[in-house]
Amino acid sequence: MIKQARDRRTAPLILELDLTEGIVETAPADPLSALLAMRRPGLRDVLDGLRRARSDSRVRALVVKVSGTVGLALAQELREAVQGLRDAGKHTVAWAETFGEGGRGTVPFYLATGFDKVYLQPTGEVGLTGVALEEPFFAGALEKAGVRPRFAKRYEYKTMANTFMEKTYTPEHEESSQRLVTSLGEQITAGIAASRGLAEEKVRELTDRGPLLAAEALEAGLVDGLAYRDEIYGALREEFGEEAQLRYVSRYNRAHGLADRLPQPGRQDVVAFINGQGPIRLGRSGRGGPLPNSGPAMGSDTIGAAFRAAVKDDRVKAIVFRVNSPGGSAVASDSIWREVVLARRAGKPVIVSMGNVAASGGYYVAMAADRIVAQPGTITGSIGVVVGKAVVNDLLERVGVGLGSVADGDHARMFSATKDFSDSEWERVNASLDKIYDDFTAKVAEGRDLSRERVHELARGRVWTGADARERGLVDELGGIDLALDIARKRAGMASDAPVRIYPHTSPLERLRPPESSEDRTAASARFDGWGSLGGLAARLGLPSAGPLTLPGSWEIR
Repeated sequence: MIKQARDRRTAPLILELDLTEGIVETAPADPLSALLAMRRPGLRDVLDGLRRARSDSRVRALVVKVSGTVGLALAQELREAVQGLRDAGKHTVAWAETFGEGGRGTVPFYLATGFDKVYLQPTGEVGLTGVALEEPFFAGALEKAGVRPRFAKRYEYKTMANTFMEKTYTPEHEESSQRLVTSLGEQITAGIAASRGLAEEKVRELTDRGPLLAAEALEAGLVDGLAYRDEIYGALREEFGEEAQLRYVSRYNRAHGLADRLPQPGRQDVVAFINGQGPIRLGRSGRGGPLPNSGPAMGSDTIGAAFRAAVKDDRVKAIVFRVNSPGGSAVASDSIWREVVLARRAGKPVIVSMGNVAASGGYYVAMAADRIVAQPGTITGSIGVVVGKAVVNDLLERVGVGLGSVADGDHARMFSATKDFSDSEWERVNASLDKIYDDFTAKVAEGRDLSRERVHELARGRVWTGADARERGLVDELGGIDLALDIARKRAGMASDAPVRIYPHTSPLERLRPPESSEDRTAASARFDGWGSLGGLAARLGLPSAGPLTLPGSWEIR
């Protein structure tokens, strides 16, 4: 037993990472989602673990099962972390049963090429087929159904409304989408070519031939060998010793990072890490929909309270704000923007790290930061606005539904789906659009030190990749969380290894107690969304408003 314990502490380590179920960017807000996500590795644990492993002499290798799907920006983040491990002299291996069995395998394969060696099961394929974007247009179907879409937008590149109002691409929509996939394709091609020692023209030729059978991929130099899991792991143990132990990266990081998380004697300056994930809405963060896999939502109250608590804490010298959001409420986005501004005024640098998507409202909350860091494959921009509704009168008439209505006020039914906008209502819609767009672009101009005219050229609702956004001044640096943390430390004059704290950290007991004020860190706790977006329907059906796991009725034991 003593020998086993000693061997466990001293034996070489082979770190593992299984991407079958993806990576969690932030812990889910509610207990049900948190329970279901427990087996999935967390992004911070993975990145911290790989960084820690660089200087750990026990760690000899990293082996990653590349499966499932990860976004391109996240794949680029992981490739950077793996490159750091390779630079430290550690051996890195990626393997897959298949890179897209009858499905998309381009991004998973791109991720795998960031490793020293890439192995594929003999029956697998390399689904390297390129980048495509398919966008549906429902105008014809809605017309047949008797539904009239009524939307207004600012401006021609704000394409969400086109989904409902057009039957095919507008020239601007096609231009924007084509540039998007071209930029992403260029990044993937260049990355694979550099990693595999191939010319970019050769990679494009192989992409146009894909998907490739295992033997074809081996012959083309896309993979280093065809092998099953047991053969890959057997070769690693043969190289690093039979006594080498396997350890998942997340478990490794938690075990070896325990000392960092324990209270340190004396005062310790930290970087606060605030996570903003999902659609942006008013109120507190939580689950974005009724199902466990519906993802998180970013609440302005939660993010605002986190910023205020970080500003109040004298130990916090800088803030890194991770944004992974397609946008949402304009008012909620503006509330979060204001907290970023106030944090900077308080002397605390704010650095934004963009995830897979930080567009529209996701860009709004980021634009006031000291610096914005994005991956080349981040989807960002979309500086524009759209408002509207679908009018369903003709549909109701076709199916025999009569409708009566009474109102007190000329605009009382303005957003009803059973009437078109009147002229005065349409004027109000356009006034709102103009105000939001003007406010948005003015704040972009101020935050990014650009002229209003230049911002309008870049805005108009257009979506950019992180690489294109950096060339145009909408993003400052290309990189991931680690780069954002390095910039934050330098801006605040902190040590290069100054600790990072998820902010605000609250214990389960603290989450149960009511906050003392809106600046109390427990005010930043996310809420549990029982029904998510079906809350209104649940109420109409008489279902318990707290959520689907609530015992119905009134129960009192006498």
